[in-house]
Amino acid sequence: MFQGASTINLDAKGRLAVPTRHRDELQHQGAGKLVLTAHPDSCLLLYPYAAWEPIRTKVMGFPSLDRQASLWKRLLVGFAEEVELDAVGRVLISPELRTFAALEKRVMMVGQGSHFEIWSLEAWNKQLEQITTQGNNTLPPGMENFSL
Repeated sequence: MFQGASTINLDAKGRLAVPTRHRDELQHQGAGKLVLTAHPDSCLLLYPYAAWEPIRTKVMGFPSLDRQASLWKRLLVGFAEEVELDAVGRVLISPELRTFAALEKRVMMVGQGSHFEIWSLEAWNKQLEQITTQGNNTLPPGMENFSL
C-alpha cells in the first residue's frame, strides 16, 4: 500500500526520484514496469503495471459512442506511458505529461493506496486549501458515519 506525501524536485531532464521507501515495492508490484498517465484533476497517476492493467481493461470497455466515456478514455489511455525506474530510482516524466500537469521543479508525490498521484506543488497547495476551507470539508455520500 502506497501512502504518505513527499516533496520532490524534478531534475533538468524531467526525472522524478522516487522516495527510497517506495522503490522496492513499486518494482516488485510492477515487475519492473510502471505506468504514468493523466488524471482529470490535472495531476499524474503512477501505477505499478499490475495495478494499472485492470484499470486499462475497464477503461477500454467504455462505450466508444458515449461522449463522456470517450473523453475519459482519451485522457487515461491516451496519455498512458510505460516507464521504468532507472538504476538510481528515477522515473522520466515525458514533456507531454509534464505540460499536462504543469510540472516544473517542485512536485508532490502522494500515496493513494494502489498508486501515487504526482502534483505540481502549486496545484497540490490549492487542493489542500480546498480541503481545509470552511464548508468544503464535508464527507462524501456513504461516509456519514465515518470517524477517525
